[in-house]
Amino acid sequence: MAGEQGTPETRTRLYRRGTLVGEDFPVEQISEYLAEPDTVVWVDLCAPGDAIVTLVADELDLHDLAVADAVSTLQRPKLDRYANHDFLNVYAVRLDRVTGRLALSELSAFITPRALVTVRKDPSFDMEGVVEHWDQSPDLAVHGVGYLLHGLLDHVVDGHFEAVQSLDEEIEKLEDLLFDDESRSTDVQRRSFELRKSLVTLRRVVLPMREVVNSLMRRDLKVISESMVPYFQDVYDHVLRATEWTESLRDMVTTILETNLTIQGNRLNVITKKVTSWAAIIAVPTAITGFYGQNLPYPGFAHQSGFIVSSLVIVGMSVGLYVTFRRKDWL
Repeated sequence: MAGEQGTPETRTRLYRRGTLVGEDFPVEQISEYLAEPDTVVWVDLCAPGDAIVTLVADELDLHDLAVADAVSTLQRPKLDRYANHDFLNVYAVRLDRVTGRLALSELSAFITPRALVTVRKDPSFDMEGVVEHWDQSPDLAVHGVGYLLHGLLDHVVDGHFEAVQSLDEEIEKLEDLLFDDESRSTDVQRRSFELRKSLVTLRRVVLPMREVVNSLMRRDLKVISESMVPYFQDVYDHVLRATEWTESLRDMVTTILETNLTIQGNRLNVITKKVTSWAAIIAVPTAITGFYGQNLPYPGFAHQSGFIVSSLVIVGMSVGLYVTFRRKDWL
């Protein structure tokens, strides 16, 4: 049973009484295993074709609308209820620290009382991390689908939290860049827009997760057992923290952009003040030499004393203006 291999695009696991007893069996055998008592099945489909999706849907009697959502892309994070199963759609995230861009990996899941079917839209979703999470807590496997679902959501939400933490670190670097002695306004502005765009994308992914996890914990839906509620409550707490952190970081990036504009304005004022001060100093010799350059008799005309006096006046007034502007911090 455990030695049979599924197709390359599928991965399967069989649990019996909380113990892993089989892997990589053909999806055609799902209904046979579920006919046995105390069994739980996990099926993973990676970028599946229509044939394999139809086969799994027939094996588990999945609703056509849910199947259509599972094979289509860009669904919002949600939890939909159907007669004999639930449909879940979530996004895993990864932050590229170099570009500041957030990469999304969409995953859909069918949740039945004794089976969990995950549908990855592309191979970038880290399903190995989910499996490792399950294998690290085998004692919880007795809780069936709730155990599998918790491992999946905990891995996804941890990825959200890591992305928020990474964005926070990048924003701290941006703050240091903002007050660098060397003006790097263009770099700050470009990086701010990159991080803000990633935060907006992350918010669209993280914010709906509050409703998703909260709905799973509702006792009237009976998706998870009472024993698994504290574990899902922990996931919900992480979702809330990631959401609040994302919102605060968005405000922080907005503040950085506004501060950058303010700093640019202050620097422009300083430059304008310095240029005006130097222009006033330069105007003094221009005015005096212009006066003494008149083609009219004046005191010292055609004498060396006139040149000496005009030079002393130029130097004296220029120095006087320079000292005055320095005292007023205009230079």
